[in-house]
Amino acid sequence: MDGTLVDNTPFHYKAWQLLFAKYDLPELSRETYKASISGVPIPVTVRRYFADADEELIKTISHEKQAFYQQEYRPYLRAINGLENFLAELKDAGVKMAVATSSDMDDVNFIFDVVPIRQYFDVIITGDRVSKPKPDPQIFLKAADDVGARPENCLVFEDSTSGLQAGNAAGMKVVGITTAHPAETVAKVASLVIDDYAGLSLQKLSALFD
Repeated sequence: MDGTLVDNTPFHYKAWQLLFAKYDLPELSRETYKASISGVPIPVTVRRYFADADEELIKTISHEKQAFYQQEYRPYLRAINGLENFLAELKDAGVKMAVATSSDMDDVNFIFDVVPIRQYFDVIITGDRVSKPKPDPQIFLKAADDVGARPENCLVFEDSTSGLQAGNAAGMKVVGITTAHPAETVAKVASLVIDDYAGLSLQKLSALFD
């Protein structure tokens, strides 16, 4: 979802920066964020940087991060270019679709209450439904199972390093979108690289399975 349905990666990065500043942590570089935080469940990252925090404090800090993110992103929230028409084409063709996100359902609702695409998805898998975060493939394998599909017949759309790795580890075709990394980086681990969904067709995706 993040960076894939909506281009919110810069706002998650800004939220982590604000959180780090609040707790007097070292300045967070864009490179560190993209390499080890983007695509990873928030509590996992909080535990890494707040090693002495108990579960209650981890939950509090996680909520603070999300509050910063929603505050920064709400005025700019919109679907990635071409997404809604693309999803409608897939739905009309009978393609089963799932959202597999490290975020929680509150964050999904924050996006879907503004971007009207919830009806296109048969399944929503959130980070609290899996025990192993990306780059482990567990979340994608669970999504495939929930829609009744074999992994080798599935296609993952991802932007983050951890997500792209997870898609490959799941044995799925992977389409990388360049919201988080340049095309040359994404191309190393993706079957297809896109900047947005304009001009993307079911026929072009089907060719990946030939």
